[in-house]
Amino acid sequence: MTDYQSRTERRRAEKTTKGKNTKRPIFKRLTGIALIVLFVTILAGTATTAAYILDAPPLDPDELVFAEGATVYDMNNQEVGKLQGTENRTYRDIEEMPEHLKNAFIAVEDTRFYDHGGIDLYRIGGAITANITDGFGAEGASTITQQLVKQAFLSTDQTLKRKVQEQWLSLQMERQYSKDEILEMYLNISYFDSGAWGVGEASIRYFNKEDLSELTIADAAVLAAIPRRPSYYNPDSNPEAAEERRNLILSMLEDEALITSDEAEEARSIDIEDQLDFTPANNDFAYQSFVDHVMEEVESIDGFETIDLYAAGFDIYTTLEPDAQQYAETVIQSDEYIHQYPDDDLFQVGFTLLDTQTGAIRAIVGNRQESEAERGWNHATAASGQPGSTVKPLLDYGPAIDHLQWSTGEQIVDAPHEYSDGTTITNYSGNYSGSVSMREALVRSLNIPAVKAMQEVGLENAQSFAESLGLTFENNIEESYALGGFSDGVSSLDMAGAYAAFGNDGIYNEPHSVRKIVFRDGQEIDLNPESERAMNDYTAYMMSDMLKGVVNDPAGTGRRANVDDLPLAGKTGTSNFSQEERDRYGVPDGGVPDIWFNGYTTRYTAAVWTGYGDGRGSGYLAEGEEQQIARDIFRHMMAHVHSGDETEDFSRPDSICGDSELFVCGTEPTVPQQDDSSERDSEQPEEENDVDDPLEEDTEEETPDEPIEEAPDDESVDEPIEEESTDDSTEEEETEEESIDDSAEEEETEEEPADEETDEPTEEAPEDEEPEGPPEEQPEEEPNDSDENTEDNGDDDADGEDAESDENDEDEDEDTED
Repeated sequence: MTDYQSRTERRRAEKTTKGKNTKRPIFKRLTGIALIVLFVTILAGTATTAAYILDAPPLDPDELVFAEGATVYDMNNQEVGKLQGTENRTYRDIEEMPEHLKNAFIAVEDTRFYDHGGIDLYRIGGAITANITDGFGAEGASTITQQLVKQAFLSTDQTLKRKVQEQWLSLQMERQYSKDEILEMYLNISYFDSGAWGVGEASIRYFNKEDLSELTIADAAVLAAIPRRPSYYNPDSNPEAAEERRNLILSMLEDEALITSDEAEEARSIDIEDQLDFTPANNDFAYQSFVDHVMEEVESIDGFETIDLYAAGFDIYTTLEPDAQQYAETVIQSDEYIHQYPDDDLFQVGFTLLDTQTGAIRAIVGNRQESEAERGWNHATAASGQPGSTVKPLLDYGPAIDHLQWSTGEQIVDAPHEYSDGTTITNYSGNYSGSVSMREALVRSLNIPAVKAMQEVGLENAQSFAESLGLTFENNIEESYALGGFSDGVSSLDMAGAYAAFGNDGIYNEPHSVRKIVFRDGQEIDLNPESERAMNDYTAYMMSDMLKGVVNDPAGTGRRANVDDLPLAGKTGTSNFSQEERDRYGVPDGGVPDIWFNGYTTRYTAAVWTGYGDGRGSGYLAEGEEQQIARDIFRHMMAHVHSGDETEDFSRPDSICGDSELFVCGTEPTVPQQDDSSERDSEQPEEENDVDDPLEEDTEEETPDEPIEEAPDDESVDEPIEEESTDDSTEEEETEEESIDDSAEEEETEEEPADEETDEPTEEAPEDEEPEGPPEEQPEEEPNDSDENTEDNGDDDADGEDAESDENDEDEDEDTED
């Protein structure tokens, strides 16, 4: 027994001993808890795995032979059809397949196919390592057997349950079927895009070879490339990617000594486009353009990139409105309603109809010749042409209202102007209107006020506003974008989505064609997108109020698209050829490449593009009735879908004040509007109308790389401006100054109208709001129709801007303006 010298020493020793004695029991307890947790986890995992296995579907041989394609339903949950067709399926026995065809698939999909029992543990380890070192998804571990099971029996969702069932069924399949039987079923169930199901149909589709023994080593490598990503590696639509993948597979075959180096080199030397003999599928699926987009939308979902929709077996619930789709196809693909279609197979139409409130796509027509459109180029959803003046609400005036709180009566001086780089800008007619309101500038589609609006709001703000409406740009925008100078073009789907936000109080909904997907096991994915506020409610309403004038105002460029008694807003758009392009392609004056009309109500939004889809030199829309087709399609469609039901007008928010002109509440002027604009008017130099230089026709070639609406700007650098002798006007002003008394306010009041009248007296003739233009100029509008047709439409553009264009014969050479 230890002899302690004091009570304190004893207590300290007892405390130390007590601590030592308790450490081991705590460690034991923690170890015991960990073992219990591990045991429970294993037990729970085992129970869950067992439950998943018991719930797995049976191995039905019928499913292995012909897997069922996805079923498509419309907005009313009525079946539209299945994404499959026995005419596109040809089952082939393994004996018909040459060795190099089988080897190509094994080399790229499952090199140890003949060595594993359905699950390749060695490959799983390699995939884990690759995903750690090269990033998730760098390498997959599914064997051919697993891919067969997944396509034939299971949903495509990435869940633990599906993965457990896939592995279990793969093990069972290896026990019930031989390797050759499994490979045969796999090669017959795989999807090869372009409606081809199985290698037999793919051989016919891409090489026009019904006998599989005729397939070369290069052919086999092309086919083996497709199932991994069918639409991406489609050799007909994406030959570069397919050729790169083909050559990779040839190298794999060479590395495995399945072909010789000479055979590999010979196959690699073949240009893939020379290798193909493509035969389009004879697919009579109803509403093909719409279904094509549905398939593209589904394939863009994460985890669905490699799904074979012709063997998926799930249900796709879409937003399709069958009556609207059928009517759109009739209007666009026949001459029943529109009789001025060009007699030219290259002429195309891209049409999109949306639900304004939700962004749900109700109808799509992507080609005039629908029988040739199966999984082909869809002019409704693919960028087709430059948008022309349809971008002015999106890049110019919309941002100005949203960021600067401009009123609809904001005064902008329409006078000679330049881009920041010094390039001259003019209006279509080469004439100017002096101080105009934003409303008038948009209704008459004047160019200079639009560019000034973008310059004042700033490129960054303009681009941000348009991007919030779903538009995308490869690079930062430039000032030429203010008039539609897009280098890559836009689609009618994008434009419909953007315009719909104006009719939906500024709320943007991404256009979508799929509501949900329901799998075989009852699981479903909700695919309705989230709504986002893209602009203030006052911006949306003020824009809609102004765009009503485009179709209702006598000076509006879109009157032909109007539907009686329907609260409708919209905007025209026209691109054009540069003079260099006219000379190169033989395009006459007045011919244009693209005509647009985008418009909306509170219920529906529609965007229509008309033009030539095979490049700028493939054709042109002649002035006159051909340039009215977009408006006519829009009018027919909107009248049809709104028939029988009353459509509410756009709802005015409390954030707006004003009557004839609208203001954001709190920004109303405290003095009369004309006083607000007097400073702006003074910016316009009187000598602008004294220019008396002769027209130089060849100045257009200064900017040949901008085939957009502002192309006439180049011509009009030296173009004579509408002349009213400023000497006379000076005399007028002097007379007025002598006749008035010394009051400064009266003197200012007298001088202002004189300035405006001096600038553009005849140009304002058709405008009700500027009666000072001489009425005797108005009869000149009628013979000016041909010139105005090159702008945006025929009689629809008989506005103040263009009323003078016939006074200068040189205007006949001007490019299209809108």
